[in-house]
Amino acid sequence: MTAKERDALLRALQARFEANPRRHAGIAWADVAARLDGATAALGSLRAMEASGGEPDVIGRDAAGQLVFCDCSAESPAGRRSLCFDGAALDARKEAKPAGSAMQAAAAMGVALTTEEDYRALQAVGEFDLKTSSWIATPPDVRALGGALFGDRRYGRVFTYHNGAQSYYAARGFRGVLRV
Repeated sequence: MTAKERDALLRALQARFEANPRRHAGIAWADVAARLDGATAALGSLRAMEASGGEPDVIGRDAAGQLVFCDCSAESPAGRRSLCFDGAALDARKEAKPAGSAMQAAAAMGVALTTEEDYRALQAVGEFDLKTSSWIATPPDVRALGGALFGDRRYGRVFTYHNGAQSYYAARGFRGVLRV
């Protein structure tokens, strides 16, 4: 990433951060900027989140004190939809294969899929996925049985559901989370 691209990304992140103070009460932009200074890999991941429509923003700190960035686009990021859950699900499809999988795309971006806890934390600072849904990290026992989890917000509530991991829908993508 060039210095010009880095500066443009930081300006976009700062503008979003300042426009949405409810998402990160008690965290100052100066703290975020200091944490990102020299964090080349994190900046690359944030750039990938931004480029695919994720609108990343800080939604808090984790137990270790790291800043938690999450995709805060109103709907599941448009550049990351119509994906099955993981590589095994993609390989299992014999016909009508999607372009890829959420887990593989997240890994390529250097982010993780939101966990159910991350997803609920995101939903606590705003209303997201009112028309779409997002794959979320799935416990191994559920995945071993062929399933995967996704979440959305309907009727004023946040729901977690299950689906076959090989399924994919135009209105289902994934939200990434990055700890810095």
